[in-house]
Amino acid sequence: MSKKTHDKANPELVGTPLKIVDGVEAEVELRATPDMAVDGRGLVHGGFTFGLADYAAMLSVNHPNVVLGKSESRFIVPVKVGDLMKAKAVVESQDGRRREVKVEVTVEEKIVYTGTLNCYILEKHVLET
Repeated sequence: MSKKTHDKANPELVGTPLKIVDGVEAEVELRATPDMAVDGRGLVHGGFTFGLADYAAMLSVNHPNVVLGKSESRFIVPVKVGDLMKAKAVVESQDGRRREVKVEVTVEEKIVYTGTLNCYILEKHVLET
C-alpha cells in the first residue's frame, strides 16, 4: 500500500487509509470527534463525511496530480459523534484523464453516504501555472 497523492492529508480530518490498490479501489476510516459536531446532540457536519469520501476517491486513483472535478452525493443517515465511518471507493470507469469513482460510507455496516465522484488526472499539479 503506497500512497502517491495527498501526502499531507491530516488523518484526524479526512481519515486513515486502510487499503489502496492503484487505479482500482481504496478504503479509509474516520472516527467522528466532538470537534465535528454542529449541535449539542452530536450531529456531525456532512462535510466531514464528504471529506472522507473525497479522500477515499483520491486514493483509489492514487496519482500525484488527481483532483476532484464534480460529484453527486446522497447523505442517507446522519452521523454522530463517536461513529466510526468507513469509506470504500471503487474506480468504475476511466476515459482519458477522467476517472468515475463510486464511494460508499458506512457506520457499523449501515450505509450513511453514497456518491459518484469524477476525478481528473492533470498533467501537472493544480497549483502550477
